[in-house]
Amino acid sequence: MKAITGGVGFIGTNLAEHFLEKGEKVVVLDNFSRKGTKENKEYLKKKFSKNLEIMKCDIRTDSNKMEKVFSEAEAVYHLAAQVAVTTSVKNPREDFEINALGTFNVLEAIRKSKNNPILIYSSTNKVYGGMEEVKITEKNKRYEYEEIPKGIKEDRLLDFHSPYGCSKGTGDQYVRDYERIYGLNSIVFRQSCIYGKRQFGIEDQGWVAWFTIASILGKKITIYGDGKQIRDVLYANDLVSAFKLATEKIKETKGKIFNIGGGPENTMSLLELLSFLEELLGKKIEDRFDDWRPRDQPVYVSNIEKAEKVFGWKPKTSAKEGVKTLFNWVKENKKEIESLKLF
Repeated sequence: MKAITGGVGFIGTNLAEHFLEKGEKVVVLDNFSRKGTKENKEYLKKKFSKNLEIMKCDIRTDSNKMEKVFSEAEAVYHLAAQVAVTTSVKNPREDFEINALGTFNVLEAIRKSKNNPILIYSSTNKVYGGMEEVKITEKNKRYEYEEIPKGIKEDRLLDFHSPYGCSKGTGDQYVRDYERIYGLNSIVFRQSCIYGKRQFGIEDQGWVAWFTIASILGKKITIYGDGKQIRDVLYANDLVSAFKLATEKIKETKGKIFNIGGGPENTMSLLELLSFLEELLGKKIEDRFDDWRPRDQPVYVSNIEKAEKVFGWKPKTSAKEGVKTLFNWVKENKKEIESLKLF
């Protein structure tokens, strides 16, 4: 059995769907606080009539529920989180309680379980901080690293910026150390800009989905900064593949930290994404520019060579192919998305 915390978020829904299609039993744990989770719950229930259990569970308070589920699990995928830097600045206590204390509760529930299931923790590239000293160069519609074309490696010193970076980084290091101290089968994924179907992106988080949804719904898009900042983007199916392979090769992956993103071959700037969406739409998208957000990195690109070397993973979906798939999904599900009133 596979257990997924935050299991009706967009990544959790894609991951649950993958395992259920393979005939595996899945227990989804979620507190349903985020917009779209109830819709993702109904989507899974409608598509899968067996092998699926959906349980209301808050990782901050429901340790007993987690202990019971994890004692029967082969693997736990810890995706439940507060996911926006801006939200963490407005409410740092809640951010800490979800991301730091909640992750500690997950670890303790696994430590107390009978069978020591595999644990993969979804961390973030934000643990590397602003990286202000890294040299960048400016081109037509993008910035790029000047001296590290393959991107940031896992051995870079950590430098948590923002309450979100601190809380996720706390979880990141706890997960790593619980393998060393208690022998947990734990793995850390430092993820970068995941996007895909069943993602109801908002302006503060999930920018690829947010731009895509806004463009199809005819909403004005605000670009913070000059729009040349780039990220490596990763389609959700490729992340699901990474979860699967890392689980299967636990002897090689246990106790390790991996950057999981699109890598240098799958990068996009905000302006490049906007141009591609205009190409798909066949018309100009209304936009406006505003001040840079605090600590917004001009460039972040993951070096993903370690994941390929250790457990044979690399992305298969190009950035444009993935965005086009997301674009078509948003068009097909426009009414459902409009009903969420994301704007």
